[in-house]
Amino acid sequence: MLKNINFYDFMHKQILVLIALFSTTAFSYVIFGIVYGSYFIELLWYILVLGVSYWGYLLYKAYANSEYSIVQKEKWLSKVRYFIFFYFSTWTLIFILYITRDNLELHYLAIFTQLGVSVVATTILVSEKRLAILILISSMLPITIYLVFIGEFYSYVIAILTLVLAWVLFYGSRNTYNYLMKNHAQAYRDYLTKLGNRRHFINLLEDAIKIQKYSNKYMYLILIDLDHFKTINDALGHDVGDKLLVEVSKRMGTLTKEHNGHISRLGGDEFCILSAESGSKDECMADAEGFAKKLLDTIKKTYIVDEHHLYISASIGVSIIDKPTVTAATLIKEADIAMYEAKSKGRDSAILFNDELSIRIERKLDIERLLHFAIENQEITLMYQPQLNTRGKVTGCEVLARWNSEQLGFIPPDEFIPISEDTGMIIELGYYILQEAFKTFRNWEEKGIELEQFSINISMRQIFHTTFIDDVQRLCQEYLSDTLRSKIVFEMTETSVAEDVSIIIEKMNKLKKCGIRFSMDDFGTGYSSLSYLRQIPIDELKIDKSFIFELNDSNESTNMVKTILNIAKNLNLKIVAEGVETQQQKEFLIKEECDILQGYHFSMPLTKSIFEEYFDSNANS
Repeated sequence: MLKNINFYDFMHKQILVLIALFSTTAFSYVIFGIVYGSYFIELLWYILVLGVSYWGYLLYKAYANSEYSIVQKEKWLSKVRYFIFFYFSTWTLIFILYITRDNLELHYLAIFTQLGVSVVATTILVSEKRLAILILISSMLPITIYLVFIGEFYSYVIAILTLVLAWVLFYGSRNTYNYLMKNHAQAYRDYLTKLGNRRHFINLLEDAIKIQKYSNKYMYLILIDLDHFKTINDALGHDVGDKLLVEVSKRMGTLTKEHNGHISRLGGDEFCILSAESGSKDECMADAEGFAKKLLDTIKKTYIVDEHHLYISASIGVSIIDKPTVTAATLIKEADIAMYEAKSKGRDSAILFNDELSIRIERKLDIERLLHFAIENQEITLMYQPQLNTRGKVTGCEVLARWNSEQLGFIPPDEFIPISEDTGMIIELGYYILQEAFKTFRNWEEKGIELEQFSINISMRQIFHTTFIDDVQRLCQEYLSDTLRSKIVFEMTETSVAEDVSIIIEKMNKLKKCGIRFSMDDFGTGYSSLSYLRQIPIDELKIDKSFIFELNDSNESTNMVKTILNIAKNLNLKIVAEGVETQQQKEFLIKEECDILQGYHFSMPLTKSIFEEYFDSNANS
């Protein structure tokens, strides 16, 4: 049975109910004794009742003043069961004492009281099925025996009716118990896998925190998220997905039970496991790593569901319970952070939460939060890095976004751009960059700064957005002449273009009708093939700076750069080399007939005004 904190609280309250009910009712027997001239026995019995009541009160106070773990609660509950049994037995004792007397009125009082005790037992102890049945038998059986020993026809009939009443009380108690168990299962069990659900797991986790607080024992929390489970659901249907979840839960449940842990399903394809206790933190961490590896291996084994051979992996986050002040929600959050770190690193792995990861995630969250206000607060600025031809003349530039946060300071683009893509902020940010860049390009034309090309980085998330084509067309009409549009180059990374070639080609062709050209950025780091390059309507290849950085006359990077240059020439594509930092690199690229050079050897990214000065000095040199 899955117990929850409400169950123990319920039993805790019943102690007071019983004490209040029995201690006051029992006093009536003292009055009966005075009336019928035999108060000494009744007084001794009442003192016994008060003594047992005091025992119950001590149990009540012990629970109220302590933060018991589940193990400690179970020990406390065992004592409560003994208390309740003895408490009810005191009434059987007074029943036996009264029926041995000659006064029939006392017999009637004893029988009536014993019947009332039976009703109370089956009502109050409905959640303690075995105890309720034991007390019911011990209460009703003496009445039945007493009636049988009378030896009269009417007493046999009443004895049978007493048994019928006992059965009715038992039947009612059993039905109520089953109803409670059904409601409990719905509240604390997962309907599909029959594992504990989130509510049950949080109770276990809160209990584990208390254990760590009072016993200095260590435990770990494991959060499991199945990789690409949605794909199976979408491709094969939810019925197959549900059956797969059941099979996965059985495997994990068996492994968890072998390690004396507890597993629950938090929802969807997320599961949580709470370990057994470890003596030290180092032991706990070692156990967590070993168990996580076993979990990954177990989950990856082939599943056969409705004749489908299915393969699935998992991403696992681990959090160590080592702080008595931490909350259950915080521990789950830590494991969740570690799990998403595992996903970001390629999935099918386990990551242990630590302070370094926490700091990194907190920074990421700060960036996400502040990025929403960066444009409004005018913290995003555009920089322009010159692009030169082989004769050393400025022919173009690449537009680069920079963010100088008032709270966080300078945040490099390789940090905030991926976050903006993950959160969807790239749509708003990208639109702002396009608008400001187009304004600048038009302004330069008015000032007589003529460039052959004006390159702007575009995210795949932007291109796939429903309004992107319309936004670009509207901005072109508002800010750019036909001549300027033909000089705009949208740079897209090689890996991102590979997402959905047919849709990308369709959108690129629509934008090319506006005169816009396309460049494949970071070429050489992705998965392109010659046939693939022939499909997409690009105008330019941009060699990744990692190859340029390692250039010399003999290494592999040199051969790679030569190969890319040959590919570009054969496909009639212009080629740009970025990351040029040395004279040797410059001379090599010029010798190999690279069209455009870009890098710190010529200039770092410049503000709008400084770029204008750079262009003028370059044009006059």
